[in-house]
Amino acid sequence: MASATTISVSEYLNTSYRPDRDYVDGELLERNVGEFDHSRLQILVSGFLLNKEKEWGIIVVTEQRVQVKPRRFRIPDVTVLLERPQTGMVTEPPLLCIEILSPDDRMAGMQERIDDYLAFGVHTVWVIDPQTRRAHIYMRDRYIDVTDGILKVEGSPVSINLNDLP
Repeated sequence: MASATTISVSEYLNTSYRPDRDYVDGELLERNVGEFDHSRLQILVSGFLLNKEKEWGIIVVTEQRVQVKPRRFRIPDVTVLLERPQTGMVTEPPLLCIEILSPDDRMAGMQERIDDYLAFGVHTVWVIDPQTRRAHIYMRDRYIDVTDGILKVEGSPVSINLNDLP
């Protein structure tokens, strides 16, 4: 994350950024985006999940603001919801947040994002390396290192086999 600028929540919510930025306790944080492997995997995962929306009773969005705390807004690469938000951003915990790693991502920053999602009540977080297709599943009570490419959300039909994606 390259730079941070201090602004108010109101200014953050009333300003458009390209690409959009996380907002953490007054700081506007740049996100690592724009790499081909990251972008390609993001569209493949979202497309797969989008095709399952009706069957699984989910709603899939990409790069959607999620308010995890009053002064913290995160933007997962892919978010899976059980119902449409009442406002323009997600203010209730999603079923699933998916983060696809970029070459410049650092584990400390990613762990802070994961912790924010789980503390907010997100059921499951998937973190995927687009180059190796290795993944990790995070839940409040456990962590799973995925070596077979199969990612699941326990207690729901949501799952994906990364090996089946082109």
